[in-house]
Amino acid sequence: MPETFSSATNGPDDGPFRSRLSFDLDVDICVVGAGVAGLTVALEAARRGASVAVLEGRHVGWNASGHQLGTVMPGYSLPIGDLIERVGIEDARELWALSKEGADYVRAAATEEAMPGIALTEGALEVSNVDVGEALISRLQTLSEDFETEVEGWQVDRVRDQLGTARYFHGIYYPRAFQIDGRKYIHGLAAQAKRAGARIFEDTPVVSIDPSGIRKRIVTPSARLRASHIVLAGNVHLGAPLRRLSETLLPVWRYAAVTEPLGERLGEVIAFKGSVADSDGIDHFRIVGGDRLMWASPETTWEARPRRFAPVIQRRIATIFPRLGKVPISDVFGGAVGVTVHAMPQIGQLRKGLWVASGFGRHGLNTSAMAGQVIARSILWGEDRWKLFSPFELVWAGGTTGRVAGHLIGLWGRGQSAAAGALARFREGARARERVREARLAEANRQAGTRPPRRPPVAPRPVRPQSPRPAEARDGGMPVAPSQESEKIRDGSV
Repeated sequence: MPETFSSATNGPDDGPFRSRLSFDLDVDICVVGAGVAGLTVALEAARRGASVAVLEGRHVGWNASGHQLGTVMPGYSLPIGDLIERVGIEDARELWALSKEGADYVRAAATEEAMPGIALTEGALEVSNVDVGEALISRLQTLSEDFETEVEGWQVDRVRDQLGTARYFHGIYYPRAFQIDGRKYIHGLAAQAKRAGARIFEDTPVVSIDPSGIRKRIVTPSARLRASHIVLAGNVHLGAPLRRLSETLLPVWRYAAVTEPLGERLGEVIAFKGSVADSDGIDHFRIVGGDRLMWASPETTWEARPRRFAPVIQRRIATIFPRLGKVPISDVFGGAVGVTVHAMPQIGQLRKGLWVASGFGRHGLNTSAMAGQVIARSILWGEDRWKLFSPFELVWAGGTTGRVAGHLIGLWGRGQSAAAGALARFREGARARERVREARLAEANRQAGTRPPRRPPVAPRPVRPQSPRPAEARDGGMPVAPSQESEKIRDGSV
């Protein structure tokens, strides 16, 4: 298995902050959660001179931030059309611009010089399971004209030339999107935050929080901490002290598998080097390490052993790419993301000095990086761009009932997608057969038109029996006296 997907190990900059908070501490900002959002807040605030402590209940990058496919592109889990309908075109443009800033932030940070082994690759392709050419054109116009995003529309032939499967139709290509090694990125952020002066404490769960007063109080199992600002960046793992907040998120697990090396046959089937995601959010994959395939499974609202999903992902790969068949799986990993009811992240100030950054859903890397910037600048500079997220309030996600409903909706959505895809492929096949029939008919007509015309055979005229005519008719109508032999014949004497 390549180093990119090996289990987390301590690097040269990782050791000193891998310790539990065991003494009381006063800081300007306390961040709860050492994922991408929390570490970005810590890094940006420390760079600007604030004293920062990060409290992590387990270890840096243990959940979704360190277990994802690493695709970075603009946007949110909420479709762009729904975003416009919810907040209007002007606010939607500003929110979209923020998501682009988040992607740009990750690109600037994820360099080989700053984070060796980050393995950045360019380009992301969103493909459709059904034939939606007209909808594609409309969406391309919205993205390029209204939201100033660089995109390209790919026709069916080009998609299938790059991806050797008949299951995909049109595509939208994002040339400015990119992929990175997510685990390298999260540990690189932690190292940069540490060098900037932030203090990171692992194995330090938060027992209770008192957000009242100018100096807020945080209690851990072995120490107490006071801070002017608290940033809650623990996503679905905030725990009992913040149960009401964590219950506004639906926990969604997604598991990904990395295949064994597949050799040259992988490149013969999949020529596209960026990441690929289908428009229904079911499959997400990319080539890693030159000849391995990393593939994310459908989502589930229940946690399970990752290895359980190896056969599921094997079947998905064989279904989408029959030429690859049943590929051997090297490793399976996964993590839980928080999904909000309105599909937009929770970014903002809950009360004076108490901030939240969570609920990033499928677009985790760009939105979590953006949230870290927005909150750090709001605390230190008084910016108020976080208010753009005010229309997306904290909404209870339904608890166990919501998880069951989410699971059933996911199953129904996957079934509907499969049926729609099968119908689209059937119609495509029917159109292809009709074109072949019409081509054969046209060729037959052409061949018939190049031969010399054949004269049809002339049928013999039918011979009509002649009835005896009167003598006058035979001799011009004048009476002729019967001859002597004629008389003998009539009289029977001859």
